[in-house]
Amino acid sequence: MVVCGLACWRCRWLLPLLLGLAIIMGIIALAGRGWLESESEPYVQQASLWESCTRGEEDLNWNCESLMDYGWGRAAAATYLVGFVVLVICFALAVIAFSIEILRFNFVRGIGGLLFVVAAFQIIGLVIYPVKFTEEIPLTGDNMFSWAYGFGWASTVVVIGCAFFFCCLPNWEDEVLGNIKPTYYYSSPERAPYLN
Repeated sequence: MVVCGLACWRCRWLLPLLLGLAIIMGIIALAGRGWLESESEPYVQQASLWESCTRGEEDLNWNCESLMDYGWGRAAAATYLVGFVVLVICFALAVIAFSIEILRFNFVRGIGGLLFVVAAFQIIGLVIYPVKFTEEIPLTGDNMFSWAYGFGWASTVVVIGCAFFFCCLPNWEDEVLGNIKPTYYYSSPERAPYLN
């Protein structure tokens, strides 16, 4: 019988796979124009991490203003982008760490520490953006922080979860490497209750 729990050698690719998923969500957040959008028609406002766009109710063309002209816009973009770059580095390190047969568990714990740094940078960027955006950019109509902003938070949540697993993985070193013999539980016939 083959049992593959969370901490087994055959399942070692789950954590790098989750980091890859966090990278995909981070790319969507960085490239998406749905950080802030109008809640209902007429859609007159939309914003990305990089720019804010508005248009009149009858106008088809968007008038865009770069958020890089604001100090907080550069800070939000820089912190999220730095977190994303470190996340890509962590993904590469995780692939290397899990590819070698003799896994270095201190190396894995270091990746976990770097992932906490990634989460801190991303959270800073994700908090600066809505606070300063609503303070300094005039909003038109009813607006909501939308799907691309949500992908940014989803990426951060996955990174935090992976950080905990990478830091705790060395505690299960023997199970992961298969150095532990399985324990079989059985009851002797004398102790087994008789079924009528």
